[in-house]
Amino acid sequence: MCGICGFTGYRQDQKTVIERMMKAIEHRGPDSEGSFCREKITLGFRRLSIIDLEDGQQPMESTDGNLHIVFNGEIYDYKELRAELEDFGISFCTHSDTEVLVNTIQLYGEKALNKLRGMFGFAVWNEQEQSLMLARDFFGIKPVYYAEIDGHFVFASEIKSILAFPGYERKVNQKALEQYLSFQYSPLEETFFRGIYKLMPGHMLLYKNGNYEIKTYFKTKLAPGQWDRKTNMEQLRNQLAENLKDSVEHHMLSDVEVGAFLSGGVDSGYLASSSGADQAFTVGFDEGDRYSEVNKAAKVAEKAGLKHHVKIISKQEFWDALPDVMYHMDEPLADASAVALYFLSKEAAGHVKVVLSGEGADELFGGYNIYREPESLKKIAWIPFGVRRVIGKLAAKLPDVKGRDFLIRAGMKVEERFIGNAYIYREKEKAQILKNKVTGPSTQEYLRPFFEELESENRGLLQDMEKMQSVDLRYWLPGDILQKADKMSMAHSLEVRVPFLDKEVFDFAAKLPKEAKIAAGTTKYIFRSVFFYWPDLLVWDQSGYQQFRHGVFQKCF
Repeated sequence: MCGICGFTGYRQDQKTVIERMMKAIEHRGPDSEGSFCREKITLGFRRLSIIDLEDGQQPMESTDGNLHIVFNGEIYDYKELRAELEDFGISFCTHSDTEVLVNTIQLYGEKALNKLRGMFGFAVWNEQEQSLMLARDFFGIKPVYYAEIDGHFVFASEIKSILAFPGYERKVNQKALEQYLSFQYSPLEETFFRGIYKLMPGHMLLYKNGNYEIKTYFKTKLAPGQWDRKTNMEQLRNQLAENLKDSVEHHMLSDVEVGAFLSGGVDSGYLASSSGADQAFTVGFDEGDRYSEVNKAAKVAEKAGLKHHVKIISKQEFWDALPDVMYHMDEPLADASAVALYFLSKEAAGHVKVVLSGEGADELFGGYNIYREPESLKKIAWIPFGVRRVIGKLAAKLPDVKGRDFLIRAGMKVEERFIGNAYIYREKEKAQILKNKVTGPSTQEYLRPFFEELESENRGLLQDMEKMQSVDLRYWLPGDILQKADKMSMAHSLEVRVPFLDKEVFDFAAKLPKEAKIAAGTTKYIFRSVFFYWPDLLVWDQSGYQQFRHGVFQKCF
């Protein structure tokens, strides 16, 4: 894991500027630094050494010397790609995935992105074409930001590096603020800093002759209608188990030790127990057990034979850490779990350089309880929707009593009531809070093109639960979950790997029917069945699995 930055165009002080930009993201790569300066391009790099510790220094060039790359992330299929490139006669000087990546791009161009399996944010300068290519991975695990400043195209892994470039005038982006009040993060391509943008997941950017264009090369698109209905649940479980095993094995590739984050949940429990990691890391709070999963995590660690490290966060520590947390986040994120993740990453960084983490499992396999809401609303589906809408509007005028929210939501379409896992302020409340008049679209107006896209691409076949899942995959996952995972871990020079967010795993999960996700009174049904079906991989006994199979599953977490 590393930090990248750079800019186009000549400056007399370009060496000084790139060093200033690299210094701003030193925490992302404390092991070494490197830069590449030409008349029309300057690249900067901070390295956290994970693979090929001796020879993986960047910027790195392709075999023919035409391409120059700075790369943040990991390519988990780099050994397979290297063998493929060697068949084309390409020779290598290092054992790094970076050299494989730059030569794959040299051979295949833009199509190289579809061959990659990993997490990445990278910039490639093409000397012959005098062009710059930026790319961000499929799910948005790694960030890439960019801006145009005084005729220069500037990019970096973090906003603070772009702020170190001379000439940028800091102004708050009102549009991002407005959406933040509802989403608890900014879902826009625009950041809170006016004029600074983030490259969205599954996108690439091509810059040449002072202009740039952005292309989509991957979408997190569900396709539940494509599954083979002759396949039974047992077969699906077996297929998923093999996909997960393969993903975990690829994510364990490293020249340094790999540990695991461990909460009391099934996702991290699976990774910590099945990966072969030796150390696990957990945080808790000293204000009682209400929000603490330390005891549950300790049981998993004990039965899995893991060395278990626990950090208990005091109330004072929590508040004292907020300035550092916000500095590293770059822009507002109203998710308090970022603070816990900050301390968790700090604890892990004292022992290992790399950890596995369970992000993405809930979004891929239907793990959020809110996804069960459409099933509960079916109980009153016999009431005409127009009647339900009237009842909902009347209920909205009642005091906050039990059942009121259910009636309100029953009178709304999923496109009206769901914008993601968080829905903080509605439009009327935002207008009351903001000093300036609201200038951007409402949350529903902002998401309307996305919902229309879902309808068009899936011919209206997606169920409400799958629409909700699609919103979270496109917005909540990169905007909240992965953003805080990257920023809080890199604040402590720690690489976080997320095996559930693997392209191969996603291709399987995208085709799963709803019945494989929401069933037997629980969420993530197919994933939990894998968890219990191989008790030798994990820590629960056969009786728990038998309860699960008979549809009376009692939560162990």
